[in-house]
Amino acid sequence: MSPNDETPVLRRLALLDSCVLSDALDALSMAGCVTGLAPVGAPARICGRVHTVKLVAGPAPDSRAAPRHLGSAAIEASAPGELIVIEQRTGLDAACWGGILSRAARIRGVLGVIADGPVRDVDEARELAFPLYGRSVTARTARGRIHEAGTDIPVEIAGVTVQPGDYALADASAVVFVPQGRIGAVLEVAEAIAAREAAMIGRLAEGRPVTEVMGAEYEQLLGRASPRGRSA
Repeated sequence: MSPNDETPVLRRLALLDSCVLSDALDALSMAGCVTGLAPVGAPARICGRVHTVKLVAGPAPDSRAAPRHLGSAAIEASAPGELIVIEQRTGLDAACWGGILSRAARIRGVLGVIADGPVRDVDEARELAFPLYGRSVTARTARGRIHEAGTDIPVEIAGVTVQPGDYALADASAVVFVPQGRIGAVLEVAEAIAAREAAMIGRLAEGRPVTEVMGAEYEQLLGRASPRGRSA
């Protein structure tokens, strides 16, 4: 996608929420909706393209090179308005993100972090108004417990494969990932679903019975919004 195409896509994505995106993925028979990653930092909906970090168990292997703190390369690789997505699925109670990283990311212009694993320094993230989504919270350091296996490589978040450059949206309901090659199709279907839901809300405001508004039309919503449904 060219830089000229990027801004309109992000503007469209920012008008949606995780629920309508999840419905769009269902209509297109796609995976990508992840539940259980709670907003533990600033309570804000975030969306954008992602940089990825994969963490594995054990201390970092010995190297003559200067040590690099996990997550720091992703921060430096990020442009303002992008997100960082972290895989820490080792099962160890060890933080994959902390306060100094939140400060560095905020200075860099990173919009937020989505971590499938424990995070720490949550109070600090809140003081910074930095959006941070995590599987759990902890005070345990990563030192000697986990290390970074790679930055901007494929990661697995709750069974969903996320590639660097994919799109993500996170809010209080869920986190949704969309492959960069499918973002146009997903946005088109999601916008159609959102428009139909807005029309339903309008009919409720007019005094129409909820049993009528949320009857057969709601059950057929995804089919009508899908490309097949629109062409029928």
